[in-house]
Amino acid sequence: MNMKMSFRWYGEDDPVTLRYISQIPGMRSIVSAVYDVKPGEVWSEESLARMKEQCEADGLIFDVVESIPVHEDIKLGRNNVDELLEVYCENVRRCAKYGVKCVTYNFMPVFDWTRTQLDKEAADGSTSLVMYWEQLKGLDPLTDDIHLPGWDASYTQDEVRELITAYGKLGEEGLWKNLEKFLQRVIPVAEECGVRMAIHPDDPPYPIFGLPRIITCEANLDRFLKLYDSPANSLCLCTGSLGCAAFNDIPKLVRKYAAMDRIAFMHIRNVKLMDDGSFEESGHLSCKGSIDMYEVVKALAENNFDGYVRPDHGRMIWGEIGKPGYGLYDRALGATYLNGLFEALEKEYSK
Repeated sequence: MNMKMSFRWYGEDDPVTLRYISQIPGMRSIVSAVYDVKPGEVWSEESLARMKEQCEADGLIFDVVESIPVHEDIKLGRNNVDELLEVYCENVRRCAKYGVKCVTYNFMPVFDWTRTQLDKEAADGSTSLVMYWEQLKGLDPLTDDIHLPGWDASYTQDEVRELITAYGKLGEEGLWKNLEKFLQRVIPVAEECGVRMAIHPDDPPYPIFGLPRIITCEANLDRFLKLYDSPANSLCLCTGSLGCAAFNDIPKLVRKYAAMDRIAFMHIRNVKLMDDGSFEESGHLSCKGSIDMYEVVKALAENNFDGYVRPDHGRMIWGEIGKPGYGLYDRALGATYLNGLFEALEKEYSK
């Protein structure tokens, strides 16, 4: 197949082992990171070398990093931002030295993602991540102590309030300005190293608690790609993140940006949208959610997509206990389903 199937692995503490991942048919690459280093610090070469060796021992390739976190001061453009940008560039160089070809990151203020529940039980007994607006109603992080899934536990409530206030003053245009500065510093380094930087969309792709969100829709993806016109400045197109907003036509976006060769990495999962804008993460099949997976993969096959693909968040099924969204069984089912779609469609388009 043209595309490169991959799987997220959270390191030695992950209950899903590399040996198990290697048993998924068609699995090629491992997506991981150095998890014991804070944002703004340099990753050790020893950690990267060890990860590379561990993956190769099980017949897998460590060539995708998800992610090198962007320090809040880079996003806010304050304090020692130039030093932090140089540390970021050094981390890109070190990843490239150990075979990494794609680095995913995001530019989301404070919180990487927002959900209201990690274990919502479906009628069949499986559990998944959900976001219900009803559960967010009336909450104010500036006055309430809020602990939602996906919110960085390393911040105190006072630090969260300070950051939310700072981002409120910065606004969307200020965040765009700081993202452009980030790209101007980092993308030339990525080009030199043969690395594609892949920005992850905001999850969900609209403001939460007044925080600015900018990687959200077609117009903003266009604006982002024009900030630095290079294949090294690309998208990690997450169908689940963009797809939890009804205004995003996911197959259309995939087709457009694949044709431009500006998708380096595909996160493919399904979500079921509710009438009020709430959403539930679902099984990967088209019939289980609101996104047509066939049309997504067809859009990639039409354009001979040869980047990285991973089955994104899965449900917890068959009694498995593990990191919500990142168990073995349902993600393995997702990989197998996607492999089948890709094989059929790539053969169709190669005729």
